[in-house]
Amino acid sequence: MRVVVGLSGGVDSSVAAYLLKQQGHEVIGLFMRNWHDTTGTLEGDCPWYDDQVFAELVAKRLDIEFHYVDLSAEYRKRVVDYMFAEYEAGRTPNPDVLCNREIKFDVFLKEALRLGADKVATGHYCRLEEWQDGEGRRHYNLLAGSDLNKDQSYFLCQLTQEQLSYAMFPIGHLLKPEVRRIAEEQRLATAKRKDSQGICFVGKVDLPVFLQQKLAAKQGNVHEILPHSPRFVRDAADDDYKAHSIPYRLTVRDGKKIGTHDGAHFFTIGQRKGLGIGGRKESLFVIGTDVEQNVVYVGEGDNHPGLYRKALRIEPKDIHWVDPADKMQEGERRRYEVRIRYRQPLQRAELIIDEGALYILFDEPQRGIARGQFAAWYAGDKLVGSGTIER
Repeated sequence: MRVVVGLSGGVDSSVAAYLLKQQGHEVIGLFMRNWHDTTGTLEGDCPWYDDQVFAELVAKRLDIEFHYVDLSAEYRKRVVDYMFAEYEAGRTPNPDVLCNREIKFDVFLKEALRLGADKVATGHYCRLEEWQDGEGRRHYNLLAGSDLNKDQSYFLCQLTQEQLSYAMFPIGHLLKPEVRRIAEEQRLATAKRKDSQGICFVGKVDLPVFLQQKLAAKQGNVHEILPHSPRFVRDAADDDYKAHSIPYRLTVRDGKKIGTHDGAHFFTIGQRKGLGIGGRKESLFVIGTDVEQNVVYVGEGDNHPGLYRKALRIEPKDIHWVDPADKMQEGERRRYEVRIRYRQPLQRAELIIDEGALYILFDEPQRGIARGQFAAWYAGDKLVGSGTIER
């Protein structure tokens, strides 16, 4: 089989390429450059050209064909511009999820197919399971990686059956230490290279500086809301998913001004750093933002009630089922385990379809639910679906 591997210059994709060659596949390495601008990038973050050098060294060591492609125009259009638009609207985007859906398994996939690929492989820590239904149609289940500390299935939560039909995840059954060991045994240049961090293909950034490429700084006020505020009292039963999915409607009259900020669109619910307000017994956390009035609302302490909610809502257009065969019907209720951010432990919840919208009612209140985040739901280790949180 002819397999194109997305060689990123990291150890995971390097070992993925090695394993595929050991299995007898015709392996081709393809490095993609997705970002040129260094605005907001923190010092010490490896530039893209170092990544390409390491990718080439790995390809040479494995004696596989190597290609390079510049996808920066599509990346800016499909991922970075989306980030700017979401933050400007007061939402909290996840560019890594979009990067996989729009770039790695779309634009990059098309480049791989031009090279004659039968499959495309990446170094993601997740697994793929193929099965056939009673009519002989193939289905693909996306499963969590065997290394639960590195499981990256959440980042692939928006992939479709067609995209998964081309995918291979060669290291999904391995633990990270095993991947490092294989790389060292095979003397791959990436064996001891640190894992990349920050925004997909951009790296670690000073987010406000990065966003100021398009979003202007604008001074506004920070208002503190005390934990006993009546805004946090809901006159609703625990199972009233509609009532609990409504965010707290905070106003400046509910608290007092305690500082200023440079733009409400630079903050997200649950954020602690960047407020620049000290002298407190406990840390201050963002519990709400208003980008129209340019106000940031904060509360003191990790247990502040403004940080927690029991339910969220996903609009019908934003509901995604990895396999449409699992789609829920109007009025249906199912139990799943859910996460709203990468590496969050799975949380028990009930999913309800009501007037086309999807409500997720958690067994326990969840911290830091923010518009724009992706919620992903699982049945065991199978990622069943996902959606963008509307409220």
